[in-house]
Formats: sequence, structure tokens, C-alpha cells
Amino acid sequence: MNQSKLRLKNILAYASTDTAGNLLYCTLTSFILYFYTDVFGISVGMAGMILLVARIIDSFDAPIWGLIIDHTHSKYGKSRPWFLWLAVPFGIFLALSFITPDISTSSKVIYALITYLITGIIYTGISTPITSILPNLSNDSDERIKLNSYRMIGGNIGYFVTASFTLPLVAYFGGGNDQKGFMITAIAYSIIGTFMFLFAFANMKENNIETKETKSIPVKDSFKAMRGNWPWVIIVLANIMYWLGNTVRTSTVIYYAEYNLGHLNYASILNGLVLVQVLGVALIPFLVKKLSKSNTLILGFGIAATGQLLMGVVGNNFALIVTTWILTSLGTGIAVSMPFAMLSDTVDYGEWKTGIRSAGFLTAIGSAFCIKMGSGLGGFLPSMIMDKTGYVANHIQTEMALVGIKVSFIIVPAVCFLIGALIMLAYRKYEKQEKLVKSDLLNR
Repeated sequence: MNQSKLRLKNILAYASTDTAGNLLYCTLTSFILYFYTDVFGISVGMAGMILLVARIIDSFDAPIWGLIIDHTHSKYGKSRPWFLWLAVPFGIFLALSFITPDISTSSKVIYALITYLITGIIYTGISTPITSILPNLSNDSDERIKLNSYRMIGGNIGYFVTASFTLPLVAYFGGGNDQKGFMITAIAYSIIGTFMFLFAFANMKENNIETKETKSIPVKDSFKAMRGNWPWVIIVLANIMYWLGNTVRTSTVIYYAEYNLGHLNYASILNGLVLVQVLGVALIPFLVKKLSKSNTLILGFGIAATGQLLMGVVGNNFALIVTTWILTSLGTGIAVSMPFAMLSDTVDYGEWKTGIRSAGFLTAIGSAFCIKMGSGLGGFLPSMIMDKTGYVANHIQTEMALVGIKVSFIIVPAVCFLIGALIMLAYRKYEKQEKLVKSDLLNR
């Protein structure tokens, strides 16, 4: 309880949780649609339905995991033990998602749905503690800020690795056999991610653990914490629009690079440049001080939408595509980070409004639920557009199919980001109440 300054090993352990999580989960969300259609042999329409059905079912496990963690009591703490308990299952099911058994088409659909769904459920269980454990790692607010910053850097590193090296590794390990290449790459990532989660478990310690006498919040009260909490609702809706737009963007870039631009390797270059998001994250403290939290998030959405729309008018000039992609990534770096920073304010508002403080439950829905719902719809929408415009895997595409890919890659994300900005306009009046909310809570 008295520990404030953490050793470098402890900080790296916390950062490694998001590195491992992004390494595995971003591999799933970025490449699974392409894997299903062009490698596994499932039609684009059916692949989209798999992603939608699985994510709708899976998205509702976020509040369940939040409640489970809130009610966990073990000698390791409340959040930390889940890194130990779920590391191996997560790695196994991620690998299984990219294995191609020789079975009938209908069996492939069932296999894909089961493995994708279970992998997503386990991911929620192992990612929710990454946020919920932070207050228990240190009592020093500066240390917590440092930890969260390292976590964001670690997460970006994990995404950078899978975005930049997955396709080259598939080509290297497969030697022309993408089924073999994806399988070996997924297994390698799973082993690395599993050991990183175990490293995190071994080198973190929860200090502010509730005693056995401490009563957990009743489940019904957790749901009551949502009542009248409009700023939380706004953040949830805006965050869903971010993940919807960004998932469409990252899951279709491989199609756009291969069929519209004629160079599959462009996808790895563009995905690698997403690391520019770190610059967006770095600008947030300055922007929030000059603008406000809501206006900063609106700005991030606006920059991302502008970059997407400009990408649609530069044609096949790859240098200009890279420039506009970087601009979009700068905006998404701001847009992806701000909701996590603002969720704690909505928890305060919920306590002020209802008298119930349900941090784990509200933040689980505000983060994991949004990621799952957004990524599910983000895989479904482009698959439907591409299916209706005549996309056929591993064939020369018709002009209409190329238009469908371009609309999916350029227009859909831009529209999602613009809707997210419009939603955030409603948050401004609640942000003005934050000082009053904090003052009233302190007086209580």
C-alpha cells in the first residue's frame, strides 16, 4: 500500500500486457476477413456474417467480465490472476483461428465461428484487467500516468509488429502456401503473447487489494450506475463509431492494396505507418489544455475523416496515399486514446447521479464492449458491400468490385469518424459540469 515508485521491471511488465494483447487481437481483427475469404475459402458474404454474429454475441460479455473481476478474490488480487489463468487459452484459440482443417464448406463456417467467438471472449477476459489493475499498482498518481503511457506505447508496438510483419512472415513461412504461412505465423505470435502475459503476471503486484470483509457492489447496483449517465452513453456511442471506422479501414487495406493498387506489400507499409498514432497520443495533453477533452476528441475524429477523404482523391499515387494515411493515423491516435481518458469522468458522473460507483462495470462496457461491437460491425459492413458489388477471392476484380473495395476502404471509415465527431458535440455541456461533480462528491 505504501509503494509509490515502481521498478523498470514492473513498468515493463504492465506495458507487456497491452503489447501481447494487441499483437494477438489485432492480428485477428486486421487479417481474419482476408484469411477467411482468400485463404480459408469462405465466401465474403458468409465471412461477414461470421464476424457480425460472433461479435454481437461476444460484445455482451464485456459487462459480465467486469462483474467477474469486481467479484474476484484470490491471493494474487482481483485483476492480476486473469493474466495467468487466460494466457495459454488465449494463445491456443488465436492459433486455432488461423488453422485450416480439410473439411467441408459448411463445417468451415462452423469451425470459423466457434474459434473466432471463443478467441474474442477470452480476449475480453484478459484485456479488461489491463485497465482495472492500474489503480492497484501504485498509489502515486504520477506513477499511474507513467504506467498508462508505457501501456499505450506497448500496445502500439504490439500493433506495429503484427501490422508490419504478418504478411511478410506468412510469405516467408508459407513459401507460396498461405494456409501454412498463416498457421505458423499465428502459432509464433501466440507463443510470444502467452509468455508476455506470464511475464506480466510474475512481475506485477496489486497493492490496494480489498479485504475479505469488503463488500462487492451488488450486480443490480452496477446496472443502476448506467441510469441517467448520459456522458457515459455519449462516450460509448462515440467509441463504437471509432472502432467501427478503424476496423473497416484496417481490415480492407489489404484488399485495396492487392486489387486496387496492384501491390499486396503496400498493405504492410501502410499498416506499419499506423505507428504515427503515437504522435497523436503525445499531442493530447497539449490539445486538452488548449481546447477541452470533448473538442480534442472531435478534432481527432475530424483529422481522421479528412485524411480518409483525401485518400480517395489522390488516385494511385502511393506517395500521396502514404501522406493521407499518416494524416488519418494522426487523428485516430487522438480518437482511440481520448475515450479511455474520459471514461473515469463518466464514472464520477454516475456516482454523482446515482450514488453508485461501478468503475469496473462501466469501464468494461466503455472499452471492451465498444471494441467488440465496433470491430464486429467493422468486419461485417465491408464484406456486405464487397459481396453486393461482386467481389470474388483470388480473381481479377470487375470495375464494380473495385468500386466496392474503394468505398469500403475510403468512404465508410470517413463517415464513421464524422458521426463520432457529431456525437461528441453533445458531450460539451456535461464536461462543463465536471468541476461541480467533483466538488459535490468531495463534499459527500
